[in-house]
Amino acid sequence: MPKYSQLAETLIGSEIVKLGNAISERIRAGEKIYNFTIGDFDPSIFPIPEALEEEIIRAYKEKYTNYPSADGILELRQSVQTFIRDWEGVEFQPNEIQIASGGRPLIFSLFQTLVDKGDKIIYGVPSWNNNHYVHMTSGEHCVIECKPENDFMPTVEEIRPHVKGATLLCICTPQNPTGTTLNRESLEAICDLVLEENKHRGDYDKKLYVMFDQMYWTLTYSNTQHFHPIQVRPSMKPYTIYIGGISKAFAATGVRVGWALGPEGVIAKMKAILSHVGAWAPMAEQKATARFLQRKEDMITYFSHFKAEIEYRLRTIYDGIQALRNKGYSVDCIEPQAAIYLTLKLDLVGKTLPNGKQLEVQSDVTHYILDQAKLAVVPFSAFGMDSNSPWYRMSIGTCKKEEIATMLQQLEAALEQLA
Repeated sequence: MPKYSQLAETLIGSEIVKLGNAISERIRAGEKIYNFTIGDFDPSIFPIPEALEEEIIRAYKEKYTNYPSADGILELRQSVQTFIRDWEGVEFQPNEIQIASGGRPLIFSLFQTLVDKGDKIIYGVPSWNNNHYVHMTSGEHCVIECKPENDFMPTVEEIRPHVKGATLLCICTPQNPTGTTLNRESLEAICDLVLEENKHRGDYDKKLYVMFDQMYWTLTYSNTQHFHPIQVRPSMKPYTIYIGGISKAFAATGVRVGWALGPEGVIAKMKAILSHVGAWAPMAEQKATARFLQRKEDMITYFSHFKAEIEYRLRTIYDGIQALRNKGYSVDCIEPQAAIYLTLKLDLVGKTLPNGKQLEVQSDVTHYILDQAKLAVVPFSAFGMDSNSPWYRMSIGTCKKEEIATMLQQLEAALEQLA
């Protein structure tokens, strides 16, 4: 067998993409499956805003098809500056903003900018891809097993033992995969811990930075509020790098426009790395996004409908799962707060099938629910949790409202067969 680099030999591909591809194959073969696996949108259900579509078409007609600048066109960085100032109340200058083709290249370049081999990176699980980015930079994994009673978010008490000498703390809120958020008090306590740690470090020591992934920050429901570090502690600005973009805010996952906001020095190094990778957002899409972000009324109109449609699906499925729980079935879920995800619990290990076979491990549960209820969900083990965690992510980006009742009926029928 040929030998490749240590990274290539040891890197694990995306478990979520692998699972999603397997489900897609079964659907293409004609099987009816309720697919809640991929954190994406069906454009026929959740199209991008018409105003954004118009601006993209206009930009191509105006021949914006050349290379953009390495940090993103100035017009877009200025629009992002205004958007973040108006909607989140925090000011970043254009030289503190980096544009790329979605969030992934930005996270990759941030890790490459800050992390040396052996550096400590703190992150909670379940979480999206932090384990892989740590692996790619040969960092030291400081993993926090988050608890359902804390909405699967890390607490300051859980973070504290790891901060001495750590380089990066990864926080995502609203969170993928849980759809839960970090409340103000918890975020304040975490920021105070970071500030205290950095105060004790010398001028030539690496600081402890926070990667604050807020890709879903516009998608909060009911009384849920999104809080961010500089909002609750302005002195966090030198140590915080925000990751955001249009992918989830405007159902524009394939349009590929993301941004990082942070200290000028960090952003400059990220720019240098990305200039070699070439992972910039396409020129026309940058031009279109720059114009669209200036159309505030169009954004408000879009959010009103878009968020209502997402919340309806999350709430209806949540209510259905709670009804099953009240009937005595071993299922549960966390009340929806944000993003496009519902956290589902299928506590079925040990149950017996009609043929006498027992569900011995959690993967048996996953396969049983898929085969009998035709329900495809992602186990939290794909997000770094133990393989026998009974918790799952349900993504509603491809969910049709008219199919929810049938899906829940089939789930109940599958549960009813278990002794």
